[in-house]
Amino acid sequence: MTTNPTSGSFSQEPKKDNKGTIIIVLLIALVISWVYFFYTKNQTNNLISDKDAQYSTLDSSKNAVQKEFDDAMVRLEEMTQTNVGLDSLVKTKDKEMQVLKTRFKTLVSKQNATAEDLAEAKVLVGELNGKINDYVREIERLQAENQQLTVDKAGLTADKQNLEKNLATTEVAKKDAEDKVDVGSTLHASSFQIAAINETNSGKEKSTSKAKRADKLRISFMLDENRIAISGTKMLFIIAKDPSGKIIKETALGSGSFETRQDGQLDYTTKLNTEYTQGESKSINFDLKQTDSYAKGSYSIVVYQNGFKIGQGIAVLK
Repeated sequence: MTTNPTSGSFSQEPKKDNKGTIIIVLLIALVISWVYFFYTKNQTNNLISDKDAQYSTLDSSKNAVQKEFDDAMVRLEEMTQTNVGLDSLVKTKDKEMQVLKTRFKTLVSKQNATAEDLAEAKVLVGELNGKINDYVREIERLQAENQQLTVDKAGLTADKQNLEKNLATTEVAKKDAEDKVDVGSTLHASSFQIAAINETNSGKEKSTSKAKRADKLRISFMLDENRIAISGTKMLFIIAKDPSGKIIKETALGSGSFETRQDGQLDYTTKLNTEYTQGESKSINFDLKQTDSYAKGSYSIVVYQNGFKIGQGIAVLK
């Protein structure tokens, strides 16, 4: 305040106008707010874009890992359908596979699956493929073993067949040798002498050529030496035929029938058991007496041993 010397009174200075300043301040604040708004909006948009990119990446990773899992399951299914051995092996490991598949589905089915979830799911797919590869290697090993077993079996079968063939050949050779020994051990009869004997009332005997005087036939022959025949009891079958060719058969003579090697079954008149020593000859003597009277003609005596005819002699009665 100043003193006006003229009027002798005080006068007040005019007030300053602040509106301009306020307006400027408000304008600055408005600009700052708009700058902040646009900055914030840009940041938000960038954040949304980043999230969208992340979601897109996660979704793509999720689809990729799901496809890997599906491909692995298709591969496993195709292989088990064409390989019974692999199907059986997979079934024995079914519990392990179910745990793996369940965990995978839990991870990829999450609505907001994270990168960590998908990373774990990818590891599980790797494990699945690893198990499939292990199955395949196991089957290949088993198949290789099976092939080797097949080869070994074929070899053993061939060896068995050869052994059986050799055994059969040996058996045939053995049987042939036994047959030869058997046949070779058959005795041979020779030096037949057949005489009709007349018995007098006094008990004396004398030879006769007359049929009406004959009371019996006295037969003798030799069993020749045989170096193959084993010492022991030998059975001789005697077939006596009358002049009509009929075989003399009587109960008193022990007549019967027997089987021969070449002539089938034959009737015999009597049979003798004699002890034979290997490599030696032996004389055989016996009387043959029939109930009926003797007839004129030729009487034949045939001897069989071991199923073979070994000799014969003839006596002629008048």
